[in-house]
Amino acid sequence: MIFSSPILVTGSETMEGLSLLKTLQENGFKNLFTLDGDELRNPTHVARFFEKSKLEYVFLLGGKSGGIKANQEMPATLMIDNLQITSNILSAAHKYGVKKLLFLASSCVYPKYCEQPMKVDMLMTGSLEPTNTSYAMAKLAGIELCSAYRREYKDNFISAIPANLFGPEDDFSTENSHVISALIAKIHQASKDNLDTVEIWGTGSPKREFIYVDDFSSAAMFLMQNYEKGIPINIGSNEVISISKVAEIIKQTVQYQGKLIYNTKKPDGMPIKTLDSSVLTSLGWKSSFNFQSAIELTYKWFLSRET
Repeated sequence: MIFSSPILVTGSETMEGLSLLKTLQENGFKNLFTLDGDELRNPTHVARFFEKSKLEYVFLLGGKSGGIKANQEMPATLMIDNLQITSNILSAAHKYGVKKLLFLASSCVYPKYCEQPMKVDMLMTGSLEPTNTSYAMAKLAGIELCSAYRREYKDNFISAIPANLFGPEDDFSTENSHVISALIAKIHQASKDNLDTVEIWGTGSPKREFIYVDDFSSAAMFLMQNYEKGIPINIGSNEVISISKVAEIIKQTVQYQGKLIYNTKKPDGMPIKTLDSSVLTSLGWKSSFNFQSAIELTYKWFLSRET
């Protein structure tokens, strides 16, 4: 990429999209385009947009997502939305000769009982986690479609699989939030209301690898400039932490004085999810934020938006 390259960031209203736009701008890229919402779901609109904009690089983000609750209650909605967007963007990128495209997948594409840390050659070697199978299948289809375009047409489409993302502009709603944003909102409200306890789904024992959204954006830009292979690549922070520890760190950050109570009747999801990001680090990229400081930055942003 050069500074004048026409670059599209889809899903620019999302946490990762907003962060990526900011990162690109801070690094001197000014010829930036966005495509969001229902526009992404209309193949005719997408094709016309690509034809008019003469795009050279595309970051394919966006698509509906959510935590365990959202995946349980609206699996078809999440799956069809992501399939539609991926199909529309990839077909237009091929038709109008985009130089390079990066497709953002999700770590839920790995099998539930995958060896740890998870490597890309483990994809599709076992059953998916039941709580998010439909969403994961849509993301796996995106990875495969990028690979198919490379094989059939030599299109330079690459795929990246990030660890669990969090940070400013995350969804803190009860319905669609992921674990960190859900815990921040819940523990903050409990502190505000002087509640004695906060209920947390599951046992607290599952371990996760999280990545701060600005680290993700840095890695995505780096990959667009430095990675050319059709093999998916992991984006991780190399920090692995249990859900109970996450909750304790958030409790301390919020300065909540009550107790955390674990509802073991609720699902845990995968017992452990960590990524092997050695390929990315071997190329010269590394994360800039540790988990504690990233939580503090996220909570500071949350407080600034509280009404």
